[in-house]
Amino acid sequence: MTAMTPGSNIPLSAARVAVDVAAPVRLDVSGLLLTADGKVRSDDDFIFYNQPSGPGVTYRSGGGSAPDAIVVDTAAVPPGIEKIVVTASPDAAGQTFQGVEPTATVRNADDGSALATFTPPQLGAETALVVIEIYLRNGAWKARAVGQGYANGLAGIATDFGVSVEEPAAPVAPPAPVAPAPVAAPVDPRIAPPAPAAPPAPPAAPAGSGKINLDKGRVNLQKNQTVSLVKGGAPLLSRVRMGLGWEPAFRGKDIDLDASVIAYGPNRNHLDSCYFGKLTILNGAIKHSGDNLTGEGAGDDEVIMVDLGRIPAEATGLVFTVNSFTGQKFNEVAKAYCRLIDDASGEELVRFDLTGAEPQTGVMMAKLIKQFTGEWEMTGMGEFVKSRTVRGMVKPAAKSL
Repeated sequence: MTAMTPGSNIPLSAARVAVDVAAPVRLDVSGLLLTADGKVRSDDDFIFYNQPSGPGVTYRSGGGSAPDAIVVDTAAVPPGIEKIVVTASPDAAGQTFQGVEPTATVRNADDGSALATFTPPQLGAETALVVIEIYLRNGAWKARAVGQGYANGLAGIATDFGVSVEEPAAPVAPPAPVAPAPVAAPVDPRIAPPAPAAPPAPPAAPAGSGKINLDKGRVNLQKNQTVSLVKGGAPLLSRVRMGLGWEPAFRGKDIDLDASVIAYGPNRNHLDSCYFGKLTILNGAIKHSGDNLTGEGAGDDEVIMVDLGRIPAEATGLVFTVNSFTGQKFNEVAKAYCRLIDDASGEELVRFDLTGAEPQTGVMMAKLIKQFTGEWEMTGMGEFVKSRTVRGMVKPAAKSL
């Protein structure tokens, strides 16, 4: 499974896909069928809970216990439709995405397997989003992460794409004769119509991706920040070392931490784990340096070698973890970090310092995700888990992918 960033795209490996959007609050999810000019043909191309089906596109309710979804049967999409955009807005009137982190998941609609996920970054005053678009390019269907916000709700999105939004009746005494107004298509009653005398507010600027690369040299990652492990004009990285280090928080008190890496397939399926008890996995593509029992001394305490060029195709995600086998908590640990090193040159490429600590016995430090282009991306995590062994990290790490 691919973790997408704004503007990234993937080819669709299934003819029928479902895009669901989950969040801590109830969301309304809609779909619009667009022609080459970026507009609907008619209001029949606006698919939502009051108009749940259209040509090749249907709305699927989660019933309140699961996220709503837009299902696209690419084989049934009519000629002339080149794009289906999937939108989301909070169900509660006036609620924004401030503090609400929605995640869209593109799935194979037939077996439910996840193909990609996308969490739009840096949301604030937006009350509606274009989250994902399913589009046709050179005869093939693809999915693109968008994350464009609108400050004027679904009405802003609808009017932007050519859908008629019903105007309220004007409470004015004796009206002058006017031409009959066009009949509006069924609309979501929760869509707030624009003010009668004012044009719709312009959409908020698309959120920035926040993704960086190695063009400017070593990268110091912040929590949840992602770096693409590529440098302009340079070949893709081959062999890298992930060094993990820490120090006891109190002088003279040894602490036994164990660094591990967990490998996953595209459906978050656990493939194998590399740790002090199993020093080599994936046919030698990942190797562990061995256990450090004290954390004393400068430099990396444990090192995991990753031969990216030999990682089998079925392995698309690696999560690097650290656990306290002896039960000491991470608030007893100082200067914990992980750093990625180019094995060929010895150059430190990326560093992530754990700046906060929680009284837990496990932490997910970083993850490497393989993109469809063949490049890898590294994200700093710093997420704490109650687990003294790598075995207890498998499920929470899978959820992080």
